[in-house]
Order: sequence, then C-alpha cells, then structure tokens
Amino acid sequence: MSKWPPHVYILLAIGVLSFTLAPIFVRLAGEGPGLTIAVWRTVTAAGVLPVAVAGRIDAEMSRFSGRDVGLILVSGVCLGLHFITWIESLYHTTVASASVFVTSSPLILAGLGYVFLSERLSKGTTGAIFVAVIGAALIGWADAGEVMLGKGALWGNTLAFGAAVLVSLYLLIGRVVRQKVSWLAYVTPLYTVAAGTALVAAWWKGVPLFGYSWRFYGLCVGLALGPQVLGHGSFNYAIQHVSAAIVGMLALLEPVGASIFAYFLFDEVPPPPSILGMLIVLAAVAVVVWRRNRSDTDRRSYNSEHAGDR
Repeated sequence: MSKWPPHVYILLAIGVLSFTLAPIFVRLAGEGPGLTIAVWRTVTAAGVLPVAVAGRIDAEMSRFSGRDVGLILVSGVCLGLHFITWIESLYHTTVASASVFVTSSPLILAGLGYVFLSERLSKGTTGAIFVAVIGAALIGWADAGEVMLGKGALWGNTLAFGAAVLVSLYLLIGRVVRQKVSWLAYVTPLYTVAAGTALVAAWWKGVPLFGYSWRFYGLCVGLALGPQVLGHGSFNYAIQHVSAAIVGMLALLEPVGASIFAYFLFDEVPPPPSILGMLIVLAAVAVVVWRRNRSDTDRRSYNSEHAGDR
C-alpha cells in the first residue's frame, strides 16, 4: 500500500491528464497556424508565472552568474523551438505518432548525456536505444504512405522527432543549471526566452497573431495553463514524494491517452505496424527511465553508506 499523501494522487492525475490533452487542444485550435499557437502558449505562460511567484525568487535570480544566464538563454531557445516543431508536427501526422516521438526524449537525453556530460551508458540503456530506433523506424515506415490533413505524415514524424531532440537539450541544460538553482528561478526566465523565440519566429515568417476566434485563444491559454504550468508544476511537486521512475512511467501515459482521445474525436487509427512501433518505443523508454532511477538510487545509497570515508 502506497504511503503517498492523498493530494499527490490528485496532482499526478492532473499532470497526466494535462499532458494527454495537449495534442488534442492543438488539433482543436487548428483554425490558426501552428506557430501562432506556439506564440500564444508561450507568451501566456511567460506572463502568468512571474505574477504567481512575484518576489519569491528575485534574490536568487540576482545571484545568477554569466554562465547561468547564457545556459538559460540557450535552454529557452531550445524550449521555444521545441514547442514550434512539436505543434507543427500535429498538423502533418497522427496524434499518436507525434506523442510517441516526443515521449522518446529520455532515450535521446541518455545519448546526449553521454556525449556532452560523459555519462556512462549501460549495456541495458544502449540496447534500449537500439530497440527504440527500430521502433521509430517501424513507425516511420508505416506512416510514410499515410496522409494527414492533406500532407505526408513522414514530415510530421520528422518534426516530432526534432521536437524530442530540442526538449532533450533543454532538459540536459536544466540538469546542469538546476544543480544550484531552484525550479521556479530557472523556469521563470526560461519561459520568457521561449516566448521571445516563438515571437521572433512568427515575425520572421510573417505569421498573423490576431484575428482568430475566442475559442482559438481559449485553447492556446489552456495549453499554457494546463500542460506547461499546471502539468509540469504538479509533476515537480509530486516528485518530492514519488520516485522519478514512477513519474517517468506516468509520463508514458501521454501518448496512450492522447491516442484514445484522437480516436474518438478525430477518427484517427494508426496502421498496425505503426502501433507496434509505438509499443516498442514506449517499452524502450520505460527501460531507460527505470534503469536511470535505479542507478541514481544505488549511487545515493553508496554515497550515504560511505559518507564517513571522506
């Protein structure tokens, strides 16, 4: 029987539901370009969060070093580009495929950690990455001949994979910065940079930001307050009581729930080989998430047992 506080269950459910609804909101807001959705999502989040944490992180942010500022700028650009590419991918491929590719970020993060942080890759993690590549290739092959919204699904899958790479870079930088910076002090300026990135991209492309229905803007606000603020916030709070592995596993419910919603709302049914590929990728991600948590737990246990040796 779990000893988690009752409210943790509620927060985890809210987090999973908000992530699951993200691709659905994007599809429902399809009257506007994906870049416009990305702008209003990031701008809303960037405007709401500073108000919610006003005065609580000023002292901490004033102690940021030049390195901290530079890393946050790069991380914010990656996050902004992540939202742009992921939202755009949903205009070209199925909700299921886009969600699975984005959820594969732990696999990409493991590879980036090996390249940039010299983190060792176990045989199990290496094998899981190899298996996931096979699953991703199966999805790509199965979707290659499919047409979504009048355009080829292969381009949408490519965008979704690019979004996964970008969010992995954002998380990798966050892992470095968060060693000495609290989550709120990190994401508050981060969201501002992400919003600025989306705005610059919209200006560069000449994408209109106004003239849409109130329903469109409401869905954009829902994306900001739901997945971006409430979803990440609830998971970050719950991780104080729940292991990182369980939180990571719950995140894998996003493509499952999103696919169910897409089936009933948009009549989207991925081809059988694509579904098989999705299951392979999700299983590989689950292995990596679980092994990483076990490795971190073992390391903390070892450090605790040998604390007197130093």
